[in-house]
This record gives sequence, structure tokens and C-alpha cells, in this order.
Amino acid sequence: MARRDKLKLGTFVYTFGFHPASWLHPDSDVNGANDFAHLLNVAKQSEAAKFDFMFMADSPAAAVGDPAALARQPTKMNRFEPLSLLSALAVSTEKLGLVATVSTSYYEPYNVARIFASIDHLSGGRACWNVVTSDHNETGYNFNRDGLDPHALRYERGAEFVDVVFGLWDSFEADALKLDRETGIYYDKDKLHTLNHVGKHFQVRGPLNIARSPQGRPVIAQAGGSEPGMDLAARTSEIVFSLASNIDRNRAFYKNVKDRMPAYGRDPDDLKIMPGIVINVGETEAEAQAKVDFMIDKLHPDVGRLMLSEFLEADLAGVPLDQPFPMDRLPETPRGSRALFDELVDFVKSGRTVGELIRHYAEKHTGNGITGTPTQIADFMEEWFETRAADGFILMFPTLPSSLDDFVRLVLPELRRRGLFRDEYEGRTLRENLGLSMPVNRFTAARES
Repeated sequence: MARRDKLKLGTFVYTFGFHPASWLHPDSDVNGANDFAHLLNVAKQSEAAKFDFMFMADSPAAAVGDPAALARQPTKMNRFEPLSLLSALAVSTEKLGLVATVSTSYYEPYNVARIFASIDHLSGGRACWNVVTSDHNETGYNFNRDGLDPHALRYERGAEFVDVVFGLWDSFEADALKLDRETGIYYDKDKLHTLNHVGKHFQVRGPLNIARSPQGRPVIAQAGGSEPGMDLAARTSEIVFSLASNIDRNRAFYKNVKDRMPAYGRDPDDLKIMPGIVINVGETEAEAQAKVDFMIDKLHPDVGRLMLSEFLEADLAGVPLDQPFPMDRLPETPRGSRALFDELVDFVKSGRTVGELIRHYAEKHTGNGITGTPTQIADFMEEWFETRAADGFILMFPTLPSSLDDFVRLVLPELRRRGLFRDEYEGRTLRENLGLSMPVNRFTAARES
């Protein structure tokens, strides 16, 4: 059955772009990591294009690895703290959703609830929390840990963390504020609720000291293909970022997650599956490929080896670029998602050399990237959308702002010609534009039942 909704699109933001050599692109702002104007420009372009949101990927730690390679790859080494950045973007944009990554492993629920509720008010209802449990050892070194906690423990803590935050966001009912100067009553005391949560990992009294947010609560995003990750997504998430390498796998992932939702009393339409895709577009195939080749020529071998090492959780120090990938260096148990790791193993089993794998990853990620003409890219996106492998896409532009410019100029008109993407925002809040329902306050529901 043909779909009646439209594609959802978000801009994935590393400072200079997704490509590890993006800062070397002649159209990039070499000062952009510490220049708000650069990131505001990306936000303004995304908003003018009517994208749903801008997603700030983050890790609260500098990378660890080969110092010579890290000195050539600034993505993790110099960037804004994302919640501070979102606060600035909130008052500088009007309708673009604002998404930031915050780890449940290194924050407290009350902090996260209060900060995101504040950003939701500041933005008029456009905040989104990308929930992660973290998957790199270097983060733990800064938070009183010797690396990462075990995967199962991180997800157990993460699930309780999200439940506490949801409870805090329900502290004020929607109509709790009276603002009555005649009686001197600012809020209805019977519509402000103390959570009194006592669990395995957290003890949080509450209430949250900020009124219910414009969206009822900020939108929740998540990435993760493990069993605990998919179950948490089905129970709590409204956007899921996926990295499946082909349409069949993503279609199976899409169905798996959405089929779990009714058991939690949720409508599958209240979750948008959005794979991340790397896009290189040109007016001709040759022009698109030339853009790829230009950036790969800028990629220093040390940076490429470091990039692949981090991606595959394998130490590739000293491995020649013209040799096959050393399978014995892959970890038996990955720190991150098991499902994603299994895809990565398939990715390297092809027998290609390390240098060839670096090139392939830089262009196509694990395979969910496309280089081509506007028609070819629109065909790709339409097939994934219409066959329910995706509800939309996280656009991982190789360079910013130039690749974003190319997409808006070349691909968006074709998507709109096919009726696949909006001409104007449907509403004011991110929740409205994504077509998500308004969450019910638990205390209001109990009162009315």
C-alpha cells in the first residue's frame, strides 16, 4: 500500500562534515569548530530546506589513539559541548528540530530532564534527546571509570535512567500553571507531583522545577541494534537511527522494532526509523565520483587507518594498506551494538585490502551510502521509503556546508517533484513535524481514568 506520509530528513553534524578529511575541503571554514556562525549557517540552511532536525553527534571525550593521526583529524578533538550549542541554536532558529547526544552512563537523570526541558521551552518545542549508553573506553576515563562498564550493565542503567527522566518530565501537568494574580496562586498544588523514584541505579525524589514542556516532553531518539537496544527503542523511542548496510536488512530491522511496539501500548507510527546515509551528488555520475575522489585524495593514510580501527574496535597499527584486513584483530565481544558489529564483520570479510576498506568506508560507510545523480539518489530514497525500510534518513554529508548545498540544490527539487518531501513545515514543534502523538501525562491520565 502506497504511503500517505512524507520522508523525514535530518542533517547529521560533525563540525566540518562526515568525511574524516572534511576540514581540508576548500569550501570549509577551518575555524568552524569554535565558530558559532558556521554551525548556525548549517542550521539555517537545514531549516530553509524544511528538514526535520539537525543532529549533533557527540562523545564527551577526546579520542584516544595514534597521536600523529589524531593531530590530522579534529572531529573529536575540538568541538562544542552539544547542549550549550543547542541552547544557542534554539534562540537563533524557528522550526528546525534540535537533537543532541547525551549518555546515560555519565549524567544523572535529573540533570538531563532539567536541561532538555529548558531547551524545549527555549526553542518552543523543538528539543530531542539522542539516548546513548556510550561505546568508547576513552569516555569512562574522564568519569571515574577505567573504561566502559559492561554492555548489559550500561543498558540496564540506561533503561532505568530513561524511566526516571520521563517521570520527572511529568512533574507538572499541562494545565498546572494558574498564573492568577487575583488569588496569588501561581500553580495548582494538586497538579505538581513528586516522583519519589527508588531503583537499582537511581534514587530521585523530584519534582522537576520547570513546567511541562511545549511538546509534553522532548522527542526521544536512539541508535542500537542489539536485543536490549531494540526493546528499549520499541518502549521509549520516537526516532531510531539505523546503520543497516542494505535495504533487506533495514526492512527486517524496521519490522522487528515496530512489531514490538504494540506490546508496550504504542502505535508503530509514533516511531520513525531513519538510517544514516552518506550522500555524494553531482549533476552527472562523473561529477559525483570526482567529489568522492577529491576527498579521498585528501585522506591521510594514518587518519584512514585510525578511522577504520575505531569503527571496527581493532588495533590496526602497523598493518600495511595493501594487505587484507587481519580478522584475528577483531574483538570477540564488541563494546557497542552486537547487531551492528556483526554487520561490520560481514563488511570486512570481502577480502579487500585495508586501503580498499578505508576508501569504501569513506565513500559508503558500511554500504548505506550512495554516489550519483539527483535521480539516482531520489530513486534510492524512494525505494527505501515506499518498501518500509525507512521512514526517512539522517543525511551524513561528507562536507559542510558544500555537500548540504549540493543536496538542497540538486536532490530536494526531485524529491518534491515526486511528492516525497514537504514544501512547508506542518507545525511549530518537532513532534508535530515528525507526525508524532502528544505524550499523555501519567498523573493526568490517572486522574481522568
